[in-house]
Amino acid sequence: MRNFFKIIVYFFIFSLLVSCGKGFFKKVDTRKVPISGPERAKQNVKEGRGVGLGQMMGRAKGSTNYEFSTSNPMWRATLDILDFLPLSTVDYSGGIIISDWYTDETNKNQALKITVRFMSNVVQSNSLKVTVHRKKCSVNQSCNVELFKSRIQDELVASILREAAILEKQVKK
Repeated sequence: MRNFFKIIVYFFIFSLLVSCGKGFFKKVDTRKVPISGPERAKQNVKEGRGVGLGQMMGRAKGSTNYEFSTSNPMWRATLDILDFLPLSTVDYSGGIIISDWYTDETNKNQALKITVRFMSNVVQSNSLKVTVHRKKCSVNQSCNVELFKSRIQDELVASILREAAILEKQVKK
């Protein structure tokens, strides 16, 4: 049995070494490409290059979008509006913000989770998609999670757009 595992391990190591062949590494002119890692990372961000999972699998073509950082008024406005919530996921390059479950003191058996997806970095209503999920728990701790349609979504979109418009005017000045 030990020999079988050794053969399997050797096979995988051999496969990994063979797959790193001629087509994987390119010759690089060090006069054009910085040697240090941080400098290369800055250059890649400046050029809009990066690798995503889809690109590694050969499905996606093109460059990574780094436009959702602090220069984007929609992104900044959303973080300002949602600053009272604990956030579980904040992904600039993916353009998504997901809050953790939030329970108001008035109703302990109900929690809300807010997701904001950025469709574009233009300040307009169709650039955002806000979804709210509600978790209701009964006394015996059985919980039910559902998509919650309420005015919270519309109020959040309106607040984010209002704040983003103000931030955009400040940047233009």
